[in-house]
Amino acid sequence: MIIDWQNFTPLNSLAGGLLIGLAVALMLFWLGRITGISGIVSGLLQIRAGDTRWRAAFIIGLLAAPMLWLLFSQLPPSQLDASWPVLLAAGLLVGFGTRLGSGCTSGHGVCGLSRLSPRSIAATLTFMGFGFATVYVMRHLLA
Repeated sequence: MIIDWQNFTPLNSLAGGLLIGLAVALMLFWLGRITGISGIVSGLLQIRAGDTRWRAAFIIGLLAAPMLWLLFSQLPPSQLDASWPVLLAAGLLVGFGTRLGSGCTSGHGVCGLSRLSPRSIAATLTFMGFGFATVYVMRHLLA
């Protein structure tokens, strides 16, 4: 592994991590809810009384944050090195995986691990392990 020291941003990364932790803690303390994106989005598809407004506000905030950032600075450049069919297949597989694992990386990896949930520990170890294995296969065996 090689570290790109020109683009290494430990302070920005620390600030981002602290903001994520603060947001997760506030969501748990104020609403008693876990900040798992897949659960929040799927809850919007199953409308329940009194449950839609906070979910919609959360998703709107996620979508509005980059636009708010543009008031202060440029967004970092992004590059996708995959075709639309590959991206579509990847999205469907991620959606299937979050349903199969009863949550996503934000729900299990951030919220579940901080609560020492055994289910979240197992889920996080599983998706991290398969992620490592996928990168290894794609870069070293199929390259």
